[in-house]
Amino acid sequence: MEQIDIYTDGACKGNPGPGGWGALLRSGVHETEIFGGERHTTNNRMEIMAVIESLRLVKKEAKVCIYTDSTYVKDGISSWIKTWKINGWKTASKKPVKNEELWKELDLLVSQHQIEWVWVKGHSGDEGNERADALANKGVTSVI
Repeated sequence: MEQIDIYTDGACKGNPGPGGWGALLRSGVHETEIFGGERHTTNNRMEIMAVIESLRLVKKEAKVCIYTDSTYVKDGISSWIKTWKINGWKTASKKPVKNEELWKELDLLVSQHQIEWVWVKGHSGDEGNERADALANKGVTSVI
């Protein structure tokens, strides 16, 4: 089974405001960079979109290690989502889960692979995270 490392990041100029997402995918010696953006969004949406758009590129089951500086994404998909599903997509305080449609799509994509989630500190010199950050900012400038 193929091993793929994915570094993801999101960015927003204002929150909400124009935002971007970016990702670096590595498989062996091959690298792919992707980015995109939205005119009116939030940083959290862009963090999730970076992972979604990355996993859309992985066409067959793979071992995927996702590096993210977003505890929102890591904790949301690996922990909180179980309770959200049980509670009918409501938070512990009975409010609707923000970005529900993105979480549902991410949940479906994650189920097709063997995923390992790794949190990395943002802006700490991690080369993959720094490249994903630059791509996310490129995504912002693509929509403003």
